[in-house]
Amino acid sequence: MKTKKISEPKYTIGLDYGTNSVRALLVKVSNGEEVADAVYNYEHGVKGVVLGRNPNLARQHPSDYLKGATQTIRKVLNLAKRRVKGFSSEQVIGLGVDTTGSTPMPVDAKGRSLTEQKRFENNPDAMAWLWKDHTGVEEAAEITALARKIRPQYLAKCGGTYSSEWFFSKILHCSRVAPKVFDAAYLWVEIADWIPAILTGTEHPDHLMVGVCAAGHKGMYHKSWGGYPDEEFLGKFSPKLGALRSRLRSEAYSVDRKVGGLSEEWAKNTGLRPGTPVAVGAFDAHLGAIGSGIAEGTLVKIIGTSTCDITLLSNRKKLADVPGVCGIVDGSVLPGYNGLEAGQSAVGDIFNWFVDYIEPARGLMDHRKMDEAASKLSPGESGLLALDWNNGNRTILVDQRLSGLLLGQGLYTKPEEIYRALVEATAYGALTIINRCEEYGVKIKQVINCGGISEKSALTMQIYADVTGRPMKISRSAQTCALGAAIAGAVVAGKKAGGYDTFASAQKAMTGLKPKVFKPNAKAHAVYKKLYALYKTLHDAFGTREWNGNLYHVMKELIDIRDAARK
Repeated sequence: MKTKKISEPKYTIGLDYGTNSVRALLVKVSNGEEVADAVYNYEHGVKGVVLGRNPNLARQHPSDYLKGATQTIRKVLNLAKRRVKGFSSEQVIGLGVDTTGSTPMPVDAKGRSLTEQKRFENNPDAMAWLWKDHTGVEEAAEITALARKIRPQYLAKCGGTYSSEWFFSKILHCSRVAPKVFDAAYLWVEIADWIPAILTGTEHPDHLMVGVCAAGHKGMYHKSWGGYPDEEFLGKFSPKLGALRSRLRSEAYSVDRKVGGLSEEWAKNTGLRPGTPVAVGAFDAHLGAIGSGIAEGTLVKIIGTSTCDITLLSNRKKLADVPGVCGIVDGSVLPGYNGLEAGQSAVGDIFNWFVDYIEPARGLMDHRKMDEAASKLSPGESGLLALDWNNGNRTILVDQRLSGLLLGQGLYTKPEEIYRALVEATAYGALTIINRCEEYGVKIKQVINCGGISEKSALTMQIYADVTGRPMKISRSAQTCALGAAIAGAVVAGKKAGGYDTFASAQKAMTGLKPKVFKPNAKAHAVYKKLYALYKTLHDAFGTREWNGNLYHVMKELIDIRDAARK
């Protein structure tokens, strides 16, 4: 009698391209078990970022992306062979890619990076323009002003203001400061689209597939006006920019679509099977939301040096334009849903600034010790109130020319009091985003957090719960972006290959939450309601043109709240 052969377990790989490194994560498809991961630190520049005399310049060398893919995929396959009995690379059925964004780069008529040409190999302008490159501030303002005048619909879907972090601001700036690079470029491509194309041999501009995530959130792409901004609009900045419009792809896709199969070259480079399906690429936060189990009514907060907040609403439901968000894009997270993106320009960066630049004067505290000391304080006890704009405001003001503020300090203010006030400020910023979403009909039923801070800082999570009055849940995975990319790989592989037909079924099997939930304390929340009212006053006074009031009461109320807390 023959015994029935038990099918081999299947795996997918998520490639997560961050600011300083790329990570490959090998995941078991049946339950989301993270079998192996590997990290490659980019070799060029300072911690992977090519800098310049202009403090707003931040570029990356495309060769780091390719070398990183080769090394990390090979490493996770070798680790899996040591850890899983009988493991074979043939069991890997799909691959997904997430990247930073907007990180566009100029390519030639074959879709190859200009840095492959000797004359451009070390030219930062020919490299990828990293998400945090803000050299196009003036261009962003020009794009915003012209759109308000003649194409207001372009701004309505991206929060009302076009950012210097985004696609066309960077391209327009390049045309002005590096015309030789601009003229040599046949096309500009987001790395979220370029890397999957390279892996599948579809990088030629005639075959390139672009993701709606990057196109919609950063490139003003929308089906209602025919895709990207029209040639007439772009041509008002430069005839050459207008001419670029005809070379941009006419259609953009969600991550449930397959770019192609892994090419023979890249199968040889990595050790994977030729033809392995590769999903359409997307930004890290959007796939991180998938890896956290996002669904309608869920807000996923990816908390790191900055934050990105992602939520969904069915595309069958009416959705008003939401001022101040970083885009409303159909299919940018999950097919069938409008993806809404928001975020804060600095969170962990603010904590790092205080610990690394201010506290070293005493040299007594690191993040862990600062958390411990600040945890001993009651809400309002410090008498301090801060604004979380140390790197500008991403949402809802969309203004990079705003800065931080600390109010209420006295001669006996302690470092841990300042630190707690900074954490509280980021919580107030988070609540402002939640309030804006709900104000425009996007209900938030639960909040799931992921990223390093949510994993490491109980203080931050408890303050977020107390300020918002909502439980703070934590994603089970510490690598949600890479996990989300791996889930996309499982969906494009399909059920017949051992994957999934829908994201809902894939997420149900492959994602989860940690058992610990940070629940709001009613007494603390009552104090924070008073403090948030004062924060909102400062927010509107310093951040809006429309505010017209009197700040006389702010310091007095802070003192009253402090005195009540200390009693």
